[in-house]
Amino acid sequence: QVQLVESGGGLVQAGGSLRLSCAASGSFSRYAMGWFRQALGKEREFVAAISRIGGNTYYADSVKGRFTISRDNFKNTVYLQMNSLKPEDTAVYYCAAAPLIIATRDHEYDTWGQGTQVTVFS
Repeated sequence: QVQLVESGGGLVQAGGSLRLSCAASGSFSRYAMGWFRQALGKEREFVAAISRIGGNTYYADSVKGRFTISRDNFKNTVYLQMNSLKPEDTAVYYCAAAPLIIATRDHEYDTWGQGTQVTVFS
């Protein structure tokens, strides 16, 4: 199994950018990786996912064209580059690992990080 630690969250003005990182220990390349987010008072939602080797990526419609997920299997790290941020992107962002080739649904992920806060102000 892997352990996950997110970093890179913070406070940013609308239109700005942030890059989240998720460092993993363990057999990182055996896992599909995903990013989810949970805004205050709302349910956790899928943001983006990347396959084990990184050849396939998937995005929620709300972030498509603005966010990019990538991974470096040598550094055991997955990234989420977030551009053109909007106030509605404000949430706690979670990195997650699934023992599958690719996964886009919450219940497919069995390991979660502690989360990192992203706040976008207008």
